[in-house]
Amino acid sequence: MIDLYTWTTPNGRKISIMLEECALPYEVHPVNIGRGEQFAPGFVAICPNSKIPAIVDRDGGVSLFESGAILIYLAEKTGRLLPSRNPARAKVMEWLMWQMANIGPMLGQANHFANTAAEKIPYAIDRYITESARLTKVMDDRLGRTDYLGGEYSIADIATYPWVRAGFELLRGAKPDVIGEGANVSRWLAALASRPAVVKGMAVPPA
Repeated sequence: MIDLYTWTTPNGRKISIMLEECALPYEVHPVNIGRGEQFAPGFVAICPNSKIPAIVDRDGGVSLFESGAILIYLAEKTGRLLPSRNPARAKVMEWLMWQMANIGPMLGQANHFANTAAEKIPYAIDRYITESARLTKVMDDRLGRTDYLGGEYSIADIATYPWVRAGFELLRGAKPDVIGEGANVSRWLAALASRPAVVKGMAVPPA
């Protein structure tokens, strides 16, 4: 049994999608970051960084935070969605790290400055939205050559999908002339949205 500490964010939903894809039993513990519950001592004991998601694997006694580390752990635990040998494994890891270091942070900052920051700073809005658009083009080019980011459906897609879906929904109104998916990203989004495990995982925890 996996204890999943999560909230309604792209990083949280990566893990619920993965748990659904792997058919692992899990119990959801909502951590309302809007109310500061991530700073509660009980959660800090699991995640010293006070960020969701985090898991505790009751079967192995493993406690983990950071969504990328959790995805790799669950993939290796189940033998699913991460190839065991290179070069296929390396390619999936390449695109997983691309999500962690690039499109996730950029879409997050773009949304913050465009939609939630108390002060609107045009330079910051332009910088992060323009970079998000560039990264989307990188992704679209990749998906023009392969069905999924790592070749086969994998944790790289699971990590990227919640961010791209949420990012486009939140940013279209800010700069519709800049942000938007290409045809290949649109096809990829539709393919993931049709997966039952993705549908279930995106609903955890209920909004």
